[in-house]
Order: sequence, then structure tokens, then C-alpha cells
Amino acid sequence: MAAAGDVELQDILMRRCDEAQRTKSNMIRVFISSTFTDMSSERKVLLDKAYPEVLSFCRSLGLVFEVVDLRWGFRNTSFGDHEDWEISLQEIRTCQRVSAGPAFVGLLGNRYGSRVLPRLVPEKQFEVLLSKLSKNPEGIKQLQRWYLKDNNAVPPTYVLQPITAHFPHFCDLRPEDKQLHDNSVLSWRFTEMQLLQLLRSAAADSKADGDNTSEDTRLFYTSVTEKEFEDGLWKDDTKVLSLVFVREIPRQKIRDGPKRFAKFMDVTFDGLLDAEALDLLNKLKSRVYDTCQKILNLHCVELNKGSIEPKHKEHAQYLDSICQQFVSQMKDRIKAVVGPLEERRTIRGRIEDEDDRMVEEARQHAAMSADQSKGVLGREGLLGKICLTMWESTTVRHGPVVVHGDAGMGKTALLCKLIQEMQCLLESRVVLVIRLLAACHPRRFNVDHILRSICLQVCLACSLAPPPPLMDHLELLRFFKNMLEDVSQQGNTLLIVLDSLDQLSDQHHAHKLRWLTADVPPNVHLLVSMDTSSEAFANMRLKLGTLQGFFEVECLSHEEGELIVESYLRECQRTLTAEQKDVVLRSFGSTGCPLHLKLILSAAKRWTSFVPPTVLLLGASTQEVMSQTLLRLEEKHGKELVGGALGYIALARGGLLEVELRDVMSLDDDVISEVYRHTLPPTPSLIRLPPLLWARLRWDLQDQLEERWTDGVIVLTFSSRRVSEAVSARYLTSERRGRSHRILAEYFSGRWSGKLKPASLPGLTLLLSDRKAPPQPLWFAPGLANIRKLQELTYHLLHAGLWEELKQEVIGNAEWLYCQTRVLGVSSVISDLDWCFQYMNCSETRLIRDALVLMKPSLDFLHSHMDKSLFYSELLARLSSLSASCPAVIGPLCSQCNNWLQTCPEPVLIPKNSFLQQPGGALQHILSAPHGGLVCVDVSTVVQLLVSGSDDGVVMVWSLMDHQLVHTLLGHTASLLSVKINENSAHCLSLAVDGSLRRWSLTSGQQLLCIYEAVPVDSVPRAVHLVESDQLLFVYTWTQVKVWSLDGTEIHLSSRKESSVILGVLEDSVVSLCDSSRVRIYHPVNRNQSMEVQLEEPARILNPVSAVTLPKRGKVLVVSEEGFIHQISMMGEQTAAEFPLHPSLFTVTEDETILLAGSERTLSLFNINTDSVDGFLDLQHEDIVLSACVSADNKHLVSGAADQLVRTWSLTTGALLDSLCGSNAPVTLVFFYHHFVISASTAAASIHMWNRKYDTCHKPTAHIPAGSTHVAITKDGDQVFYVRHQSQREVVSWNSLTGSPSEHLPVSAEVSCLELAKHKSLLICGLTSGTVLIYPLTLPQETLCIPPPESRSRVLCLAVSSQEKHLAVAYEDSVCLFEVTTRDSFPTVEGPLGRTTLSLLHAPLSSMALLPERRLLYGTSCGAVKLHDFGSGGGSDLQPHRSRITCVTASNWGAHALVGSEDAVQRLWALDPLVLDHTMEYKGLFFEGVLCAAFSDSDQFVFTGSQDRTIKVWDTTSGKLLCVQFIYSPVVRMVTFRNGFVALSQLGSIIRETFRCPDQIRPDYNPLRSVKAQYRVTSREKNRDGQQTCVSDLRDFNPAQFNLNVMSMLRTKPSPTCVLL
Repeated sequence: MAAAGDVELQDILMRRCDEAQRTKSNMIRVFISSTFTDMSSERKVLLDKAYPEVLSFCRSLGLVFEVVDLRWGFRNTSFGDHEDWEISLQEIRTCQRVSAGPAFVGLLGNRYGSRVLPRLVPEKQFEVLLSKLSKNPEGIKQLQRWYLKDNNAVPPTYVLQPITAHFPHFCDLRPEDKQLHDNSVLSWRFTEMQLLQLLRSAAADSKADGDNTSEDTRLFYTSVTEKEFEDGLWKDDTKVLSLVFVREIPRQKIRDGPKRFAKFMDVTFDGLLDAEALDLLNKLKSRVYDTCQKILNLHCVELNKGSIEPKHKEHAQYLDSICQQFVSQMKDRIKAVVGPLEERRTIRGRIEDEDDRMVEEARQHAAMSADQSKGVLGREGLLGKICLTMWESTTVRHGPVVVHGDAGMGKTALLCKLIQEMQCLLESRVVLVIRLLAACHPRRFNVDHILRSICLQVCLACSLAPPPPLMDHLELLRFFKNMLEDVSQQGNTLLIVLDSLDQLSDQHHAHKLRWLTADVPPNVHLLVSMDTSSEAFANMRLKLGTLQGFFEVECLSHEEGELIVESYLRECQRTLTAEQKDVVLRSFGSTGCPLHLKLILSAAKRWTSFVPPTVLLLGASTQEVMSQTLLRLEEKHGKELVGGALGYIALARGGLLEVELRDVMSLDDDVISEVYRHTLPPTPSLIRLPPLLWARLRWDLQDQLEERWTDGVIVLTFSSRRVSEAVSARYLTSERRGRSHRILAEYFSGRWSGKLKPASLPGLTLLLSDRKAPPQPLWFAPGLANIRKLQELTYHLLHAGLWEELKQEVIGNAEWLYCQTRVLGVSSVISDLDWCFQYMNCSETRLIRDALVLMKPSLDFLHSHMDKSLFYSELLARLSSLSASCPAVIGPLCSQCNNWLQTCPEPVLIPKNSFLQQPGGALQHILSAPHGGLVCVDVSTVVQLLVSGSDDGVVMVWSLMDHQLVHTLLGHTASLLSVKINENSAHCLSLAVDGSLRRWSLTSGQQLLCIYEAVPVDSVPRAVHLVESDQLLFVYTWTQVKVWSLDGTEIHLSSRKESSVILGVLEDSVVSLCDSSRVRIYHPVNRNQSMEVQLEEPARILNPVSAVTLPKRGKVLVVSEEGFIHQISMMGEQTAAEFPLHPSLFTVTEDETILLAGSERTLSLFNINTDSVDGFLDLQHEDIVLSACVSADNKHLVSGAADQLVRTWSLTTGALLDSLCGSNAPVTLVFFYHHFVISASTAAASIHMWNRKYDTCHKPTAHIPAGSTHVAITKDGDQVFYVRHQSQREVVSWNSLTGSPSEHLPVSAEVSCLELAKHKSLLICGLTSGTVLIYPLTLPQETLCIPPPESRSRVLCLAVSSQEKHLAVAYEDSVCLFEVTTRDSFPTVEGPLGRTTLSLLHAPLSSMALLPERRLLYGTSCGAVKLHDFGSGGGSDLQPHRSRITCVTASNWGAHALVGSEDAVQRLWALDPLVLDHTMEYKGLFFEGVLCAAFSDSDQFVFTGSQDRTIKVWDTTSGKLLCVQFIYSPVVRMVTFRNGFVALSQLGSIIRETFRCPDQIRPDYNPLRSVKAQYRVTSREKNRDGQQTCVSDLRDFNPAQFNLNVMSMLRTKPSPTCVLL
């Protein structure tokens, strides 16, 4: 961030600034000033033609364009309350305040405009005027009748009464009262003329006598238009950002008569030309001509039949000229202010701007805090208590301070006041972090956003390393807690204030407060607030376990209320009469609620002193006051207008812009019908809400609405959550809510843009009219998205019930998903799709959401800057297999992705199958811990918790209900050995290699007990058992047992000389075996209960293999090496029965009725009888059985095996019900939990939860086990051959179409390499014994064998020529060449045809390829590259690499060969003649090295699979990198197939892709723009002399890339040809 070191920035980060600066505006808000009728044609043509063009231009710059034309939509009219002039001036000031560019446009014609009576006249001035009328008592009486003195104003002011006070039918537009209305209008016009004459006469006399200034006198002469020009042009010298259009009518003749030109000239009440107005108009124009030459546009126009006719040629040219000048000059001024176009052509909201957005967020919350604290009075006692508590806890560890109370009690204001107090109390260098969550309603922040924002601010303020971009929820929690410790150790003082925690979103179950630390370090203070009735408060009490640190905000006292009233009115320059004040305090006294008082004062500040208290109605509660406020607004403005405006603001996801609100209300037929209930719109073909109506309502809603800056624009929201609730309760009925959501959805989708919308107005048939709704494209310009559409449309389509449109426009729209991901982040898309799934219960929506969850790590890593082609290809690679079964949404979505990729103007890889982990299927949740690998797990269905232990000593407690991390238990310093949940007392035990045994509370996460040296630290056994009885704790192994009482006191056991084997613990007794023939049962405390029994026939000797306890039966089951199973009871009773197994897995069911014994690939089940066990089921697996569990009803079994599959079985039939693929590690632990299966592996750090009741239509494609040692794949990918692990003596043939093994091929020794002759269908296996076995795949019963060489050295590599005529076998000491032929349709191998001996000093050969003409190209483990010619016996050394050669691949047509190594270098060699064409160097963030490669059919391209988990495409002619695709797993095999390749990933997935490359590639194309890497190509230049010249082509990082020079993991080594970056 550019300003990171600035003092201003540090002031914001540490909150030392009193006022937060406003964000840079992205708004152009222009006020249009003109008279009602004079310039109506000009205003209409600007609306039709000019405004849309300027709107489009502004949008292309990321700006919001808004026009405020208060004269549009009305014929000359008045509302009778005399507020219009003040509203106009307020709108001008607003435009000047918020607009980043032009703010005022004046249209001046031949009318001076209305000269209205001032609504407010200061007391002294008015009384001076009255004194000048002493000789005119009737005039005085007339003025005193209309102007009443308001003593509540400070200073007192005379207020002009509403017209309806004396002419009640003035605003009555009902047809039946037309005559009364007309009479009232005429009477008012006459009265207004009289009042103006009286005031002007008195003002003139006053001026002459020197009692008034000229400015005071002008108040009664100046028109509204001139006042607007004064404020918009000349006040504060703002004309630089203004435009003025003046129209003259040069040959207008007086004899034409005022009647003909009344629309264009000012006339008096009696219909004569107003000479005084004409004179004032001429003076105004003169001033404009003199001062506004640079912004003036002067036009001379002759009227046609007394009007401006758009169809008249000259008039049309004039109107076009107006539009062109307006557009061009507005663009020029916007460009001048905003800057060059490209500076704005960026995506707002991208993660790259995270620091800037955090600073802006901190600034906004600081500003809100400063505003909130201003009106806080009273509460000194509570403030003092909280300050004292925080001060006393500064130097010790403590808990958070909790402020709570009922809604509306002023908790937020109290916290803001407390912040000021603590700043004074603590030292000046305090770092203050404020997040007022309630102040941002209706938006509800997710806890990750809040934590990350806090971490960024604290780290920047305290010079700590900021959190990395790629952090999940658990990693963020860990970073947050560590950061607090780091700040504490620095000695800095940190105060974090989190207001209204109950307003957090439900993500990660934030209201459970598991994320909030209860142990706050010294020098750090955590101050939070919440509603007493909220779930968050209940959880906070449970979390802290004590009421210390809790402070309740109670009702205000009468005295405090009176103090607040006085302060509030003084700030507003208002007061109240004694009777009015008494009414206010009596109403407030019923609740004592600060919000109630605030609403009362909002109404009371408008009371005049002459309003009698008897007519003042104040509600006794907050709800009543709000209802009365809304009722008054409805009476003044209309129920539909008020309900519509407030309802739309309440329904908007994040508030509405004013321009959006006016547009939306223009689409609301109910609002329009109310507006034009008694009058017709000026232009029936163009119907919109008159802007003045909204401006008047906005004027009266100043205290209920607030402006909030978001992304440089102002959105309107409610000032209080309670106001929003009151609006929702009053207006948003179920029917109204749905209709309003529909209108908002239509607006943000742009449905009515450029279209005519039907309207039904009173007195008219159905009318089609243009509502001037703006278009709503997804992109305003390249790289500039329609953020408001992205934020709002999904929400409104969902709640309007427009689900088909939602699926089509959002969920199933690839462009939408990409756009929202780029602009708002993938978390925003996932959150929206979560909402959609919850409401619609659409399985396809859930699948798309899950696909994006799987893509989230890479998107976060790239800061959401994934290129569109990569985004679409990854969607295809995850969803394409679901297209057929999900035709409604996913099918069209995949078609869109595929169609776009097929026409992509850049090189692109197009997936043809789902090779990445796809959504759906049984895998529902992955519990990933930010710690080391998983070691042990225990699950309790009673307390619904899972406890896991990791190899770095961390114990984690997970909730199985919401799949969230509940506690992270720290204390152990070494790997865990065992964890155990005690369901009765809600605690767990953990035992670690460091020797410590700890007891933890599952409720609070606190350590309850620690026992050291529970196991020997120097020689920890492999299997340790942990048992807790009602009285004792046991830790035992085969050779040792230790016992403690529950309080941790060790009970020392009597030592015995003979050796014993511990078989188990039953209740409080230890069962052991002495001298292989005697069983000893003894009680550690009560020695009298001990006994010894001799083993009886038929098994008098017992050498135990496995043992398991049956606590409910009081028995131990022991399997012996002698082939028996023994049952030994607590009473010493024993039985023995034959048992042929030596199981590695030995366990029993929960009810102790079934014994499970796993031996190799078989899981055997036995019924446990009194004296024997009876086998009843053998379940065969494809690999070693590692774990098993039976359901509580004994109907199902789940097993885990080394082949990484979780299998579910029926115990009734023994049938295999399902095989679950996706563990990607041997499954060593399995459990049942309701309809879930829980699995884990000691080779992984995550726990998987599988839903047994999933939709099998969405079952992911099965694949071979991940990490298989050796693999080979057929050309079409339909068959894969693999060896699971090095010691396995068989090759498995896998049918990828059925997703299961099809054949097992036994071998005589361990397999060292696999190769496939694809055309001849030969599988070739090299063995460690030196033997080569060849399996003809078309003759499954036959096997060919190449015997080992005399040296018996192992086979290192195999290579088949492109024509499959020759086979090369590399041994440790030589390489032999064989011929592959066919005799009588049977394959044969002849040879060796040639042999080359490898020197003993030669490094082992690591990879090779057979070239045409019996040439062999090979590389070694030390990087040497050699070419050997079996024909001539000669050879040559090629340029060596600096590390192991991992890949040597020949092209299909024999022209090239690619050599790759573990480092970042790969070389492309031309073979005829042998020259080095290109050296390609590639450096990524992680890993290095090429693993495999394949050339395209035409040899034009070469595809490589690398250790960095990417597939790259290189051009063989130029050596340039064309495409990079991240696939989450290294590719270990690759073969050419059609226009692309088939590959196999290390995870076992088959990859089918085609490559599309356009004929012409843009010169600026950068394949690394979405990849954090860089590459360089050094090529030879082919010139006429055949000489080679090195040409280097370097591709640098895009803006998201990193600097390799500072990455220690990326090494720089010398090279003969180049130096790596």
C-alpha cells in the first residue's frame, strides 16, 4: 500500500484522528436548474438522449451518474408547505458534496421563474417590516395571519403557515372537489401577490431607512431559479464544475401578446407581462454572461407557433446541439477530474486492494464512532466501572469485557463514549480497532471478514507480518490469537472494540463465539457488546463461566433523559415550551430507552411553539413512536410512496443508491398510480416518479435514514435496526414483500431497459410507457463489472420466487459465476449459492456451490485473479461428468464453458472428463486442521463431539452437529498417542509422546488435570491403551501399566519379579499374563480382590498376538500364536477355542456381540458366545484391511483399507453396499455417526464425513489409489495398470469405465517399472530381480519373459520405440535392445540385438527413450544426458542438467526429444541433425521438475506434467510457453491422444484434454497472467550459415506474482547457457 508509512495512515490505523475523511467519490451527481415550463423541451431531450450517453460513459469509468431535476414530472404546481425552495438548495449542496465532477447545470430561458414567499423570516427582520406598515393595519393583520412567531427556534423566527391552513382545498385534487380546489388556488395566488407586495413595500422602506441590507431586501424579489444559480454557480466559486445553457428568442414581439408566450415568459396575476421579472431576468443573464464565459452555451431560437417543436427542423437541430454540447462538455469535465480512463478501468473490490479497503473500513468505523459518542450523556457510573475493570486488567491475563442490554438501550453509543475515555486513560500510543457491526445493517458481516480486517489493521499499526492471503477459518483463528500474543509481548496497548456481536452472519456458527478468545493476554483489551436476549449472550456466559466482566446497560433515569433533551435541542438550535417538554419526558419515562427518546426528539425538534400540547401524540414505546412517524409521513406524502420507498430500502441487501431508488419506484405501478391518481403525467409515453416527490420525502426522513459510503458511492440505509424492523412490520406483508423483490429483480436484471412497461392509470386504458430504466449489463467495460447487480440480483430473484430466472441468469450462467468470483470473491458466490440451496432445495445448485468450494483454495491463492479460460476449464473438469444426470442447470453451464473454450482467442486446454475432485457423492464434510498429521481420533454420539490428536501435540475438539472446530487444546509438546472421550462427565483425556496425560473440559476447553511421565519418554511403545473407570485412570501397554486416582495421585503397584503381559483392564482390575501360562487379575487399590489362575487345556500356553476387552461382559478376548482364542473373565474363568487367524485388526462391536478380526485382505466377523466365537461372515477387500466398525443396530459395517477406499457392507447379506473413493490415504480409522460414516488416516491431516444416504446419481468417478508406485495407461485411458506399493507383487489392471479392478497379474518379484506398448497391447513389467515380464493384453493367459542378465541387476527403466518394433531395457550395469515381433499372431521378443555397458562409476540411469534408427537417448540421476547408437555402437554426451533426469520423451515423428529434470530446466533437442533447439526454464512458487511429457499428434506442441501440479503446453517451433493449467496434483504419466493427451495424476485420476491453439496469438499474450511463476526460453537462431545464436524470451510476473529472488525455496544455480531468475 502506497501510503503505508504516512502519518495520516498511522493515525487512522491507531484511531488518533477525530474525523475520518470521506472516501474518494465515484459519483457524478448533477442538479438541473430551470423553470417548470420554459425549458421543458430541453429537459425532455436531455433525458431521452444525453443522460443515457453520459451514464454509459460514467459507467465505463466505474462512476455512478445521477441527475436531480426537481422540475421534471410536474406542471407548475405547489405542495402548499413552502419547503420546495429549501429542498432545492439542499439538493444542490448534496450534489456539490458528493459529486466527483460536475454538480450543477443551469438551463436559462425567457422566464425569470417563481418568486415565492420565504417560509422563514428572522424575528428582528420581520418586526422591522411590520413597523414599516404601521399605516396599513390591514396589511399588518394579513401578515400576522399568515406568519406566526415560533419561539422554539433559536433565535425566534416567523414561520409562513401552510396554504391549507386557510385554503383547505388547495392540495385537494379529487375530481369531485375540482371547483373548490380551483377557488383555493385563485385565492392563494391573490393572497400570495398581496403578501409579496406588502413585504416588498416594507423591505423597500426598511432599506431606505437603513434598517435592512440589500441582501435582506432581495429575499422578497429573487426567484427560486436565481437562488439556485447563486448556490450552484457563484457560491464558493463552484462554476468550474458547472455548465450553463442560455436560450434567447431574439425576434419575439410584444404585440404577439403575453397569452401566446405565457409558457415562455413571466406574467402577472392579471395576465400581463411581468416587467419587473423581465428586468431581473436580464440582470441575471448579464451576470451569467460576465462570469460564466467558459461554461456558457448560448443559443438563439425562433419559436414556432409559440412553442419549441422537436419535429421542426431548426428546433430539432437546436435540441441536438444542446445534447451534443451537454455530452461532450460533461465528458471533458469528468475526464479532467477523474483522470485518465485507464486509471479507473479496474475492478473495485479485488483482493489486491485489501489493505486500502481495510484502511477505508477503519476510517468509516472511526467516523461512526466519533459521531455516536457526541450525543452520549450520563452513564458516568457505568463508564467508570468499565474503565476501572479494564485498567486493572492491563498487566494480567483476563477475559473480554462484555457490555449487554436490551435493544435500543444505547450500547453502541456507550461503547463509542468508552473508547474516548479509554484513550485518555491508556497511553497515547494505544492501537484502537473499532468495528460497529450494528451500524452497518442490513449487512451482516461474516466472522472471517471481521477477523481478517482486524488482523490487517493491527499488523499494519504494530509493524507485524500481515496474514497471508490463503487462510481458511481455522488458520485465521490461530493467526488472530497468535497476533494478540505478539502485540502483548511488544508492550503495545491494543484495544479491540466489537459492537453487536449478535449481528454477525451465521457463517461458521459465529454466534456460538468459538472464535472469540476467552484468555486475553496483558496489554490487550477486548470489549464486546450484544443484546441480553441474544444467542450470542447465552453462549458468552457459557464460554466465560462467570459474570465477572459483564456490564448491563440499563434504562436512563429521568434526570439523564432531561439532560439529553436539553443537549439535543441546543445542538439543533431549537427549544420546547414547558408543556411540550413535559409531554416528551412523560412519554420517555415509560421506557427509559435512549432509542425511544431519540425518536421522540426527532419529531419534537419540528414542533413550533404555537402548536398546543393537546394535539401532540407521542407513543409510549419505540414501536408506537415509529408507527406515528410513519403515519404522519403517509398523510403528507402518500402511503404507497412512503411504503414503497422505505420498503425497497429495507429489502435491499446493502441499501440502495438514491438513483436506484427513484428508478425502482418508477417501475412500481402502485406508486405511479398514487402519484398520478388525480392528474395525468406530462408525457404519457414516458412515466417516472417525479424527483421532487422523493426529494420532499427524503427531506422529512433525515433522522430515519443515513448515508453510507461503499466503494466510493453513497447508499441509503436506516439509521437504526429498529427503524428497519418497524418499516418491515408495517409495509412488507408477504404479498408486498414478494412483489417488491420482483420489481427489484426486474430492475437489476435490466428487464425494462429500452422497453415499454404497461401502466394502468385512473381514467386511462392500459398504457405502454417508457420508465427510463437503465440497462444492467454484467460488465460496463472490460475489467469493470456491474457491482450493484452482482450484489443484489441473486438475492431478489431468490426471494421473489423467480427461481427459473435465477437458475438461468445466475446459478447456471458461467459468465456470472466468473464475474462475481473475480469482483466480489469466490466466498461471495458460495454464500449466495448457499442461500439459494436452502430456499430452493435444488441439488444442482448445491453441486455448483460445492464445485466452487473445491476451487476456492486456488482462487484465494490467485487473489481471485484466475483467468476466464482457467476458470471455465476447472468448472468443466469438476462438473462435466454430471452434465447428463443434471440437465437443468449443470448441463447448460458445462455447454457454456465448453462453447466459450472452443472459441477462445488464446491457447487453451479443454477438459473432456471430470478429472478433478467433483462435487456431490457421499463426501459431505472435510474437517481440516491447521496443525500436523492426524494420529488418533475418538468419537462420541452421546455428546456429539469428535476429538482428534495430531503429531505436533495439538488436541482438537469438533462438533459433529455443525462440523465446526469447538476447541484447540494446547499443552502437549509431542505427538499424541491416544485420546478418549468420557461421555458421562463431558471431558476427554489425551496422552502424548512427551509422557503427559491431560484431562480437558469439553465445555470450556480448559485443562483440568495434567499427569507427567504417564509413559516413558525415551521408549514410547507403539500401542498404548487409555482407560478411565469411575475411580481410576489406567495407561497400559503389553509390558507396563500405570494407575492414578481421578485427582491425579499415582497408585504404585507392587513389583513382581516374573515378566508379565498386560492383556487389559476390566472395571478397576488389571488382567495380565505371567510366564505364558498363568493369568493374574488384581485390583490396584484393594489387593484382596487379586487372584491368579492357571491356563487349562487345550491351550495351556498363551503367547498373545492381539487382545480386546469386553467391559460389559467382564471379559478379555486374547488371540494366541498357538492358534487359539481365549476368553478370560474377571472371576478368573477361562475358555479357549481354535482360532486360525493372526489378526492385525482386532475389535468388538459396541454391544460386544460381534468380534471383528482383520487379517491381510480379509475381514472376518464372529458371533461372541459364552465359551467360543463362531465365524459367520468373511468380507474380502482389494488391499489390507486397516479399520472397521459396526453400526449400533448391527445391520451395517464400514471398513477402511490400504487401497484408500471406505466400504460399507450389509451384515445381513454380506453384500458390498458401496465403495467410497476420495480419502486419498490409507483409511486407518472409521466410525458410524447417525447416517454418516467418519473416516480418518494417520497419513493425512483431515477427517472425512460421508453421508450414507447420498444421491448415487452424483457419485464421483472411482479411480486407482493415490500415490501408486508404478503406473501405465492405455492411449484412450480406458485401462490403467498400477502397482499399489513397492513391496506388492502384483500388477492391478483397472477398468476406468467401470471404476473397478478388472484383473490382478501376479509377478515373481517386486516391480521396479512399468511400460505399455499401446498399439501391440503389451504390458511390460521390469522387476527388481532383473526379469522382464510381458503380458499380451489380448491373450490374458499368456506371459512372455526376458530372463535377467548374468549380473542379476535390477531393471531400472523400460522404453518402447514409437513404432513399437524395439524395446530397450536398462539394468544397473547395461542397457539392452530387443526386437518385438509377431509370429503366428503371437507376440515374441528377439534379442538382445545390442548392448551398451554402463560404467560402475556411472550414475544410475533414471529415464530413457528409444529414437528412430536404434538410437537411445537417456539421462541419469546425476543429470548426465547421453545418446547411444546401437547400430554403430557410438555415442555422444549432450548438455547435462544439474539434477536428476526425470523425463526423456521422443516425439511421435522422431524429429524432437524433450529432456526434463528435477530442477527448473527442460531442453528440446532436434534429432536430425542433433542440435539443441530450446532451453526452457520455469520457476514456480512450489516444487520443481518435469515428471512426464507427450508430444501432440503433429509434434507441433509438447505437453508436460510437473511436480508443481501443473500441465504446461510448449510450442516446439519457438519453444514458447503457450498454456499453464493447475490440476491440484502432479501428473505422473502422459500419452498422446487425438488433439490432446490422456494423463494420470498422482491422485489416481485419469485426465483427458484437448488443446486448442488459434492460428494467430496476440503479441501481448502472457500465459502466466493467472499463475505465480515465470519462465525463460533460450533458443538457437537458424541463419544461413547454420550457426546458432541464443535468443532469450523472458516472461515476467503479472501484478499478482512474487519476487523469486527473495524466495529461499527457489534456488539459483549456475548453468552453461543461462542464469535462472
